[in-house]
Amino acid sequence: QVQLVESGGGLVQAGGSLRLSCAASGRTFGTYAMGWFRQAPGKEREFVAAISWSGGSTYYPDSVKGRFTISRDNYKNTVPLQMNSLKPEDTAVYYCAADVRYDGSKWLTYGSWGQGTQVTVYS
Repeated sequence: QVQLVESGGGLVQAGGSLRLSCAASGRTFGTYAMGWFRQAPGKEREFVAAISWSGGSTYYPDSVKGRFTISRDNYKNTVPLQMNSLKPEDTAVYYCAADVRYDGSKWLTYGSWGQGTQVTVYS
């Protein structure tokens, strides 16, 4: 099973930017969609972004659309998440997820989770 390691979290002022990265191990990385989720204290984990196995399609909820950009490099086995115009409500632990799929109402993962990286946005 693929192993995922996130990096790039930190403390940033509102309006600033951060770039998260997810490094994946495993030969099957390029065969499934990848995603990012986040979980704020006291809240459920929520979907942030997904990208198809080829990188040709991306998906975002309205809360981050136009501010976040997901990409992938199937040679380096990485999935970056560029986050711009950050808001205090973006504060959360961000998780990378493998083999994500949309079931008609929500995004789920059928693969591994990373350990998470903390993003804190202050005003």
